[in-house]
Amino acid sequence: MIVKETKLKGCFIIEPSVFMDNRGYFFESFNAQRFNEAIGQEVSFVQDNQSFSQKGVLRGLHYQTGEHAQAKLVRVLKGAVLDVAVDLRKDSSTYGEHVAVELSEENKQQLFVPRGFGHGFVVLTETAEFFYKCDNYYNKASEGGVIYNDATLNIDWKLPVNELLVSEKDAILPEFNLTGV
Repeated sequence: MIVKETKLKGCFIIEPSVFMDNRGYFFESFNAQRFNEAIGQEVSFVQDNQSFSQKGVLRGLHYQTGEHAQAKLVRVLKGAVLDVAVDLRKDSSTYGEHVAVELSEENKQQLFVPRGFGHGFVVLTETAEFFYKCDNYYNKASEGGVIYNDATLNIDWKLPVNELLVSEKDAILPEFNLTGV
């Protein structure tokens, strides 16, 4: 497993060791001991989520606040997405910055998104199956978000705006206002 910290402190790209032969492939997608050692902190995941979406579906940017904040370990089972993490920690030197990483069934990379970050993704292939682990349970009263096309964040979603499929809920999220979570 290769672990690289992104420009955002605490946000990591994880690339598993994949073993291929004439039968197919095998890789260890998660090992708590190795994962925690690699990122230098103890994270205990309590919930797994999975979604299926068509090309252009944009989900995000979402986060949980307060005692219900969530760290996520995300990956793609089928297809490809552009995955985006935004640092919303007011005391961070990278506050308001983001990283965008293509996650796919081919590269098998994962992204660890720590607590205090907004997160979203857009589907780049005809369909995609997206899977993620959370270190805290979802709490509707603690959910928050930032509009995907916020001018301050200036995220390049890699698809034309007219091809994006955004839920009604996500289409009315507030702008990034430099307040943090």
